[in-house]
Amino acid sequence: MTDGGWRQRAGTSFVCEKRPAFGSRGMVTTNHPLASAAGAEMLAAGGNAIDAAVAALFTLTVVEPMMVGIFGGGMAHIRLADGRHTVLDGLSTAPLAATPDLYRPVSDTMPYYMEVEDRENTVGPKAVAAPGTLKGWCQALERHGTMSLADVMEPAIRHASRGFAVTAYLAECAADTAPDLARDPVIAARYLPDGAPIKPGSRLVMGDYADTLRAIAKEGPGVLYGGALGGVIADHFAKVGGLISRADLSEYRTVERDVVRGLYRGVEIIGPPPPSSGGVHVIQMLNILERYDIREMGFGTPDTLHLLAEVLKIAFADRKAATADPAFVKVPVAKLISRDYAAECSRRINPRWAQDWQAGVQPGESANTTHVTVADDRGNVVASTQTINNLFGARFIVPGTGIVPNNYMNLFDPHPGHALSIAPGKRITTSQAPLITLKDGRLDFALGLPGGLRIFPSAMQAVVNLVDHGMSLQEAVEAPRLWTQGQVVEVEHAVPEAVRTALQDRGHDVIALPHVAGGMNAIRFHADGMMEGASCWRADGTPVGVSGGYARAGVRFWPDAARRG
Repeated sequence: MTDGGWRQRAGTSFVCEKRPAFGSRGMVTTNHPLASAAGAEMLAAGGNAIDAAVAALFTLTVVEPMMVGIFGGGMAHIRLADGRHTVLDGLSTAPLAATPDLYRPVSDTMPYYMEVEDRENTVGPKAVAAPGTLKGWCQALERHGTMSLADVMEPAIRHASRGFAVTAYLAECAADTAPDLARDPVIAARYLPDGAPIKPGSRLVMGDYADTLRAIAKEGPGVLYGGALGGVIADHFAKVGGLISRADLSEYRTVERDVVRGLYRGVEIIGPPPPSSGGVHVIQMLNILERYDIREMGFGTPDTLHLLAEVLKIAFADRKAATADPAFVKVPVAKLISRDYAAECSRRINPRWAQDWQAGVQPGESANTTHVTVADDRGNVVASTQTINNLFGARFIVPGTGIVPNNYMNLFDPHPGHALSIAPGKRITTSQAPLITLKDGRLDFALGLPGGLRIFPSAMQAVVNLVDHGMSLQEAVEAPRLWTQGQVVEVEHAVPEAVRTALQDRGHDVIALPHVAGGMNAIRFHADGMMEGASCWRADGTPVGVSGGYARAGVRFWPDAARRG
């Protein structure tokens, strides 16, 4: 922990609820202890960070099934031991049969602009986009891992077949979505046993899903993308009125993308490019903030929070206008991350009054996602954000498979003629922000989190906490957050009422909420080779470090006679 110096100028104070972990041989931070343990198991067996990340993600599909699954999408930011960075884009795409007028919107104005009749873009088979998670994970393992697919999937298969203890977090998610889950008898039988939400501490066994995982471990991802499993799924969608076909699965492709880079007070910020808005807009916001003495302004003060709110509004206005699938929309990345543009934006900020940087219509991106951050002692790092979008995705299970499909189609604009409108094969736009940073060419920290539209603003605030306020890693991930995209300013309950009032006096419409975005998972790299892992209170996050190692060379057991001598 820090010496608390940042608190001397703080307008908001807080106490950390969790503690960090340390390891010299590797670190795994995920939003479930069994997933972190699965990753650590791979590191202990001699695997690298990619092996560990893939093992953790497969395990999360079992123990955090409301957040992530093999029929979802996501991005992996991978830093290899030789210093290369790459982003493996496994985001979902609109089905080939999808059209711009697929749905019947209920309104042309906010707040119901994204809603459609019968909620077809949110719940049920027409809400499902072509999945990229399974292919993305398997390609990451094949290209950069050291272990077999069967080996890294073994913990997930074990927990699915033998069962695991339901956390309060999972039980609450089942209760929150119970009316929708009750519409599908298969998912209801699993998460609403006897008609009531599953209880914390009960044992959940997923025999059908274990069989699906075994088939993947044996046959590889092709069993879904063109194979027998894919055929079963496509037949089910055809039967129930969905759009996913055999062609959607067999023709799906991941995309390997170059990262975007920026520099903030000597720290190099490296993140994902479009169609993720995370990397571009984090760098954009930090470029603006670098023109201010954030440390002197203090953490959680009215001055700092006002500035953060204005910078967020700028970023969201640009996101709405410019960020989408680059295969369909030209995204002006160079301008957005330029210092000249940051200077132009900062000149328009009024330090004493909130301005209208109206973001306009935004897609209803879900806050229900998961994130893993993993590192080994060879220099490999993985920061990966993955999701099935809303809690329990489209809120049904494909019979006989245990698979919960995504509901990514509700991220598209249901109105034709816009940058985010539906088009066949178009990738969804996301706010994911798996960041890896360097200082003087050396790994500094890596982090990411779930939270939909609140992801990249929260990631940016964690960077500010570490770089400007000098917080420890644990403090940085747990610190109270702020979010706005141009309307209401959300702050967490830990922000004092006096600070909220001061923001309102500057023209902000402020609301206090239990949390902003989800559980952040982060790793800091110390100069002595030690890795520090931290997860926050907003999820079941658990860091697991690996230290120690094998015996020193030449050490052996001596015969009794030699010992007596």
